[in-house]
Amino acid sequence: MNKKFVVHARVLKAMSDENRLRILELLREREYNASELLDEMDFGQSTLSHHMRILLQAGAVKARKNGKWTYYSLNKEIFSTVAEWIAEYGE
Repeated sequence: MNKKFVVHARVLKAMSDENRLRILELLREREYNASELLDEMDFGQSTLSHHMRILLQAGAVKARKNGKWTYYSLNKEIFSTVAEWIAEYGE
């Protein structure tokens, strides 16, 4: 199978949950650590960890360690690639 389709499917599947969409929306603004994300969400740490693991595995989010904190940011490159691919269907 074409690797492009595997990558796109992972990103789209990761986006198929409203909580993960909320996380992605926050990360559009700036980088967040887990504590800051939890302040914005209405669920606990274990649920956040579950969602972040899915987003990281899909390549939708990047993680950066700084001391004891992990900071998360949107992987804009992957979204550009997926958006270009989806736009091809509208041509």
